[in-house]
Amino acid sequence: MDKSPYAASGVDTSAGDRAVELMKKAVSASHSSRVVGGLGGFAGLYDASFLSSYRHPVLATSTDGVGTKVAIAQALDIHNTIGYDLVGMVVDDIVVAGATPLFMTDYIACGVVVPERIAAIVEGIAQAATECDVSLIGGETAEHPGLLGPDEYDVAGAATGVVEHDQMLRSETVVPGDVVLALSSSGLHSNGFSLVRKIVADAGWSYATEIPDFSGPLGVELLEPTRLYTRALVGVLSAHPGAIRVLSHVTGGGIAQNLSRVLPPHVAVDVDRSTWTPTPIMQVLARAAGFDLERVEDTWNMGIGMLAVVDQARAADITQALENSGHTTWQVGEVREISAADHEGAVTSAKGVEGGAVTLVSGYADSSSARS
Repeated sequence: MDKSPYAASGVDTSAGDRAVELMKKAVSASHSSRVVGGLGGFAGLYDASFLSSYRHPVLATSTDGVGTKVAIAQALDIHNTIGYDLVGMVVDDIVVAGATPLFMTDYIACGVVVPERIAAIVEGIAQAATECDVSLIGGETAEHPGLLGPDEYDVAGAATGVVEHDQMLRSETVVPGDVVLALSSSGLHSNGFSLVRKIVADAGWSYATEIPDFSGPLGVELLEPTRLYTRALVGVLSAHPGAIRVLSHVTGGGIAQNLSRVLPPHVAVDVDRSTWTPTPIMQVLARAAGFDLERVEDTWNMGIGMLAVVDQARAADITQALENSGHTTWQVGEVREISAADHEGAVTSAKGVEGGAVTLVSGYADSSSARS
């Protein structure tokens, strides 16, 4: 039988059906008892009757993508880790509001639907969602021949969570004396990869290049999945109500910008670089480009994936709880009243928000004497 006109134009709907069959088990494993129905519907359905137990429920939502990190996954033909990056970028933004993420959806645009490749991407998303106690309840794969190459794709996702109105994390609760805790990153996460790819190209490296600092090829190091913080933070927020004032997810813009935007304008924080060492991948890339590490602080997370501003009296308990959940955690600063001098050289706003004054001070510790 001749191909349909649609198939002849480059869109193979049967390939999409095969991809769904391949991913079905992993997606279903992410579903909680609140998911209504299964795959294949026009919309994902989630039973929200439990919200009746809330006094004043507030829904939180977030959407994001992985960015140009997908180009490295495509070059290496490794597609099952990108999903962790997507979930981290989306779901960990929701917990910053103090909310518990509930469910998410994904969207994949590609040049050609290769069922095994699409299934690998979605399986990674579903596995990461499961680790965060989030249900992956729907998604879409769109074939865009002529717009994207046969091996090209992009991914995006959106998630929804809920929090009691009086348990939302708000900047106005931050007071002088509060402690700033850092949670270590697993590496670059999903930000700054346009710079990463330029450095690699300028250095004449390939993703197969072996570098002594790493146990495997450069490309595999670059694909290290984003560390997920949601499950640990949701647990701490529940077990230690009021102890965490605010959270900051360190993504695009780096440490100073992302911390400033969750602080009130009347406070300042000096983030002490000497308390940790940036991850090896950042050191290698900066060195290859001839940059001091300070030059890339507005691009990479520098080894910190999440910041928590906490009540000083309870900081030790929060640190222990996060460490028990597998997250290396340490103090990087303390909140104080702002002074006129704090505005000079400090970051005081980001994403349209006028926040606290944040300055990174001292030099980074070497790997033998600090957290990394």
